Amino acid sequence: MSRDQLAPRGATAAPKSGGAYAWVVVAMLCVVYSFNYLDRQFLSVLAEPVKHALHLSDTQLGLLTGPMFAFFYTAFGIPVATMADRGHRTRIIAGACALWSLFTACCGLAGSFATLALFRMGVGVGEAGGSPPAYSIISDYFAPASRGRALAIYSLGVPLGSMFGAASGGWIAAHFGWRAAFLTLGAVGLLLAPVVLGVVREPERGRLDGPASALARPRVLAAIGAFLGRPKLLFTALAAGLTAFVGYAAQNWAPAFLMREKGMSLEQVALWYSLTIGISGVAGTWLSGFLVDRLGQRRPSAYALAPGIAILLCLPFFLGYVFVPGWPAALAFVLAISLLQIMYLPAALAVVQNSVPAAQRATSGAFLLFVLNLIGLGGGPFYVGLLSDHFRPRLGVHALQAALIWLGPFFVLAFICQVAAGYFMEREAAAA
Repeated sequence: MSRDQLAPRGATAAPKSGGAYAWVVVAMLCVVYSFNYLDRQFLSVLAEPVKHALHLSDTQLGLLTGPMFAFFYTAFGIPVATMADRGHRTRIIAGACALWSLFTACCGLAGSFATLALFRMGVGVGEAGGSPPAYSIISDYFAPASRGRALAIYSLGVPLGSMFGAASGGWIAAHFGWRAAFLTLGAVGLLLAPVVLGVVREPERGRLDGPASALARPRVLAAIGAFLGRPKLLFTALAAGLTAFVGYAAQNWAPAFLMREKGMSLEQVALWYSLTIGISGVAGTWLSGFLVDRLGQRRPSAYALAPGIAILLCLPFFLGYVFVPGWPAALAFVLAISLLQIMYLPAALAVVQNSVPAAQRATSGAFLLFVLNLIGLGGGPFYVGLLSDHFRPRLGVHALQAALIWLGPFFVLAFICQVAAGYFMEREAAAA
């Protein structure tokens, strides 16, 4: 069977690795990822007005921003990725964008915890079809030596989505209400979906990895078994999950914390908080991609040690953010936190995409996201919300501050897992 027979119908041979059009593809996919992440985080930005309008507790907010989304996002991620390893990836991304945007708009119509939870589940199902096919497409436009930078550009969707989510959500909600913010964002996403089909051409699968990689038949259980059977991938996923646990917990509760504890208004969150996380997140993402591509060629463990050192350095800045009085000083600490915490993502993506056959990339990428989001997104926000309600009878308005302090041990656990991943990366490279 030839490689052309394995390529999905409608696929075209991509330009040479790293050409001008390849960067256009990455930029387009980054825009889609920005909306993916923006829709995911939008409820966190609007947590305070939504909480008061629907009479929610912090535990319910934690459920809505964490497990209610994460369970469906992770559960559907692997089946959709299996489809992407066999079919037309660009169409899957466009369809997923339309679906999650529709449910985001529906969130603006919610009248209770139950209906908002239902719509959040729908957002999770739609977003499951975003990143795994994108990882696979990018890996077919860029050779292994430059994938770290390409995936880092794609990963800019996280800080850009966070920045524009905080800016647009805060501004629209302050002037027109939180329901209008959800409806507006969903409508823009629906318009974006057909643009993806017009810009992103489906590349030939595995064209930069040799015939053996391209001819491997995708089997989901085999892909997951191979992933779990390689300690470097397993510890990379665990480290990513623990880092995301800290990141999602801190970020999802940041607008509420800054408003309750530091005295920010919703409009100030829209302006200053959005600029802070946007600038620092973009810088950290780009720096991570540059470092792992540069250092990883000489020392494989750099893919783990660079983000590992970054998350450990993050801990004192996080404690400063929690305790310092006033929001201007708190944002100075957020600047460092956002830069350092995000560095794990491009490195983890590059490790997985460079370690598996082309026909298993979407599935393997989805399994990485499964672990990352089940631990991080599913656990982090809910953990903080639960602790906040636990501390409220004794600490009142300072309950959320006390809950955030208990994220400290997870910074250290993430660092330990990165060190373990680096050790196995060196062992595997030596054996090869």
